[in-house]
Amino acid sequence: MKKLSKNDRFTDGKVASGRLQIIPLGGLGQFGANMTVFRFDDQMIIVDCGLMFPDEDLLGVDIAIPDLSYVEEHRDELVGIVLTHAHEDHVGALPFLLEMANVPVYATEFTLGMVESKFAEFGLIGKVVTHTISTRQPFTLGPFSIEFIRVSHSLVDCVALAIETPVGVIIHTGDFKVDETPVLGDPIDLERLTWYGDRGVLALLADSTNVEQEGRTKSERAVIPGLEKVFHAAPGRLIVSCFATSIHRLQIIFDLAAEQNRAVALVGRSMIKNVEVARKYGYLDIEEGQLVTPAKAKKMAPDEVCLLVTGSQGEPMAALPRMAVDSHKDGNVLAGDTVVISARQIPGNERSISRMMNHIFKKGARVIDSSIARIHVSGHGRQEDLRIMFEAVRPRFLVPIHGETRQLYRHAEAARKWGVDRQNIILADSGDVIELDETSARVVDKVSVGRTLIDDSGFGRIDDLVIRDRKHLAYDGIVVPIVAINRSSGELESAPELIQRGLAVSEEGSDFLSRARVVIGETFKQASHEERVDWALIKERIRIDLKRYIQKETGRRPMIIPVVIEI
Repeated sequence: MKKLSKNDRFTDGKVASGRLQIIPLGGLGQFGANMTVFRFDDQMIIVDCGLMFPDEDLLGVDIAIPDLSYVEEHRDELVGIVLTHAHEDHVGALPFLLEMANVPVYATEFTLGMVESKFAEFGLIGKVVTHTISTRQPFTLGPFSIEFIRVSHSLVDCVALAIETPVGVIIHTGDFKVDETPVLGDPIDLERLTWYGDRGVLALLADSTNVEQEGRTKSERAVIPGLEKVFHAAPGRLIVSCFATSIHRLQIIFDLAAEQNRAVALVGRSMIKNVEVARKYGYLDIEEGQLVTPAKAKKMAPDEVCLLVTGSQGEPMAALPRMAVDSHKDGNVLAGDTVVISARQIPGNERSISRMMNHIFKKGARVIDSSIARIHVSGHGRQEDLRIMFEAVRPRFLVPIHGETRQLYRHAEAARKWGVDRQNIILADSGDVIELDETSARVVDKVSVGRTLIDDSGFGRIDDLVIRDRKHLAYDGIVVPIVAINRSSGELESAPELIQRGLAVSEEGSDFLSRARVVIGETFKQASHEERVDWALIKERIRIDLKRYIQKETGRRPMIIPVVIEI
């Protein structure tokens, strides 16, 4: 491959020969929507393509995915998609990407098993080429030679990536922690990571999620004593809620239930699907006859049953929140139940979880969560895990990824304590173009990135303008002035009408509406004949005058939609 001098730059969106571009399209400066482009000599791969769940202010939005406009612009250069693991924040947007650029997908067996259901939902079964890749099995995509390296996480079959490029090796950790004793599967392959470190690594892209916490993240096995104590102390029915993707945790729950001769019933679509996939690929060991239907569980004695349910985050349509308010077809929370929430509270979900717990307590059930027992550990490494990864890889450059801005900066602070030079730490944001050659790494450009909002239709994109209007309606309400105008004379045929919803007015609300009608009448009187018979002009005059009046009287700015009826 011909190389130009190190002073050559890329122009017109082309990569200068001899330089690698790394472009995060999501996952930096935010949690979720993890997606990274690796581009060299106008060929590129994408690592992960995740979604993020919306904040409360994104009214009516179900998910947000990365802005794919950069990929659309360069889709002829895309040679493949590589997945590190099957969490939604890494694979949830994959069908949207494949609809735009249908290229081969490379992942481990379990990860591909998890995304198959997404392909079915989007009608992509049989249309997407997939390749099942084992760890330590290198494969080539364009100028990139890639190897999967086993890492530990809350999910199974998770990998880091060693990406060998013409300018050097890049290690992408994916999500990880250093767990030498996982419940399922092999531990993190520090030996292989160290082997790459011995050869020389140009850059390490490392997970920053838990960098604010000192020490090591506990092994998944650390939850067994706490859950064991809960299982033995529960006098009646057990209802356990955890992340449906926490396959290690599910195995622990099945094992403890078997020790107590409890049957297990699954409640919640994602829980049923994930258990099916994990069993299919040999990642769950369930005793014969232990798994029963919710209908059969209802007929069994309470101390013979464990319900494994979704809804640990209080999601309104998930199983546990609906069971707490007697609205789930497969069962409800009953007095005497022990409800175990074996999951962390994701920031932003505190209120919904609190409401759910209040309902459970009112039903006479007992609630146990991680605030009173060690029944959850994270799947992300803390500072010491990150140091272990860094010292195994020993990269020339460190690029903190997967975290909000403060986590990325704190990762950089921790790295400086390990002796890393400030100039060798690349702090970037989503959309930054990081350019590397054999001796340097720097942010050289920025591409347009954002988010695409998706509603519950599954395919409907929501513009920011729609969200703005929804917020406007939610906070200030709507006012609809209605006037009937004679088409010929331009005169009013009747007194103006006014309909309002959601606008907070004083106790003299009827007087306020009467005065608003007077304002509309005065606007009409002051309008010329030409304005009166031009419906666009008269509607705009009514809107402006009514807006001024309402803002002066109430301090609010409702959405005003004038309606003109021709007579």
